Amino acid sequence: MKRALGLLLLSLFIIGCNSGGDLKEQITQVIKENPEIVIGAIESKPVEFVEAFQKAAREAQKGIAKKRQDEEKQKLAAAYDKPLKPVIRKDEAIRGNKNGPIVIVEYSDFECPFCKRGFDTVMEVMKAYPGKVAFIYKHLPLSFHPQANNAAKYYEALRVQNPKYAWKFHDLIFDNQRKLKNGEKFLKAMAKKTGGNMKKLAKSLKDPKIQARIDADQKEAASFGMQGTPGFVVNGIPIKGAYPKDHFVKIINELKKRGKIKI
Repeated sequence: MKRALGLLLLSLFIIGCNSGGDLKEQITQVIKENPEIVIGAIESKPVEFVEAFQKAAREAQKGIAKKRQDEEKQKLAAAYDKPLKPVIRKDEAIRGNKNGPIVIVEYSDFECPFCKRGFDTVMEVMKAYPGKVAFIYKHLPLSFHPQANNAAKYYEALRVQNPKYAWKFHDLIFDNQRKLKNGEKFLKAMAKKTGGNMKKLAKSLKDPKIQARIDADQKEAASFGMQGTPGFVVNGIPIKGAYPKDHFVKIINELKKRGKIKI
């Protein structure tokens, strides 16, 4: 072990003057062949090692978080010049003013608690800009939420009958989100409360076009880099996560400043 430690110290001395890859590889090889060097150092000062490791972990987390924030800021800045373009279908269920200058598209999961928070924020934004917002709800059911995709199918099947049924169902689900664990029984009960025709609903649920529409929403969300929920696109500007109203207002003000919208 003494010989290995001597070789390691010699290598460290040399690498201070020459940071070549060969020397780094030699040091790595010495440690691999003599792990007791590291083990011995840890055992001699375990408290100091743990504290140093924890400090390094905290610094790494801060660095990763800052890097992500910087990347998101860059993407956000680029989006003002090259906005995203969600598909707005002719038969889309639009809440608010369909011709409103502020267009919010949400990619959501009925079973996600953050999506409930996201929806509440959208309602706050709509109140802040009365008659100015067109809100479109799209689907991004996550695989680990067992009832999310089924709930999305009910929403779309009700939309086929009348958009107002779909929106009422949407609100009922988010107001009673914890009961989604009851599955089909709960979904049928909520659908019945909307006033929609249950026989037509049952038929629509079997229509492959319903699932295809949900799949299309998921594909679009993925193309925008949205992997979690909720995700939003405000006049082409992406928002990834359940941000508060102030964040939406900030983006809307920037769009207004740039002459992208008139409100």
